[in-house]
Amino acid sequence: MKKQASKLQSEALKLDPKDRARLAETLLQSLEDLSDEENEAIWLEEAERRDTELDANPSLARSSDEVFRHARAKRH
Repeated sequence: MKKQASKLQSEALKLDPKDRARLAETLLQSLEDLSDEENEAIWLEEAERRDTELDANPSLARSSDEVFRHARAKRH
């Protein structure tokens, strides 16, 4: 994450929960206006970041069984 975004994130996390929720809603809504090409570029960049992170530290990887088990546990 770039310095400016990291600083903004730190400041946002200091907000009370209601203000954080409003900010999150506004930010998510702003992503709805992206073109398909912009959206695809963002997801490609994220996939590459995650791949690089896993290459650097393979211990972060989880099996699909573990991921699904965790997801199912959260539903209940």
